[in-house]
Amino acid sequence: MGAILIRNVDDSLKQALRVQAAKNGRSMEEEARILLNRGVHENAAGEESFYVSFRRCVEQFGGVEIPLPERELPGEPIDFGR
Repeated sequence: MGAILIRNVDDSLKQALRVQAAKNGRSMEEEARILLNRGVHENAAGEESFYVSFRRCVEQFGGVEIPLPERELPGEPIDFGR
């Protein structure tokens, strides 16, 4: 399975996730996986997820192009004096 890193998460959101995970007896990582899965796929009640609803709305206009920033190459490696 793949892994992702999410940067710049607001401290209050992280704390809310921690509390929710504890209430559900799960780790923050497991809680986040569950929430991401629900957000992308339809939930158990058969309602559309935000992703599915949004995609259905924008497809009638030809979709949405989201510009991605150019990636920068990492800096020079550190010279440890070998």
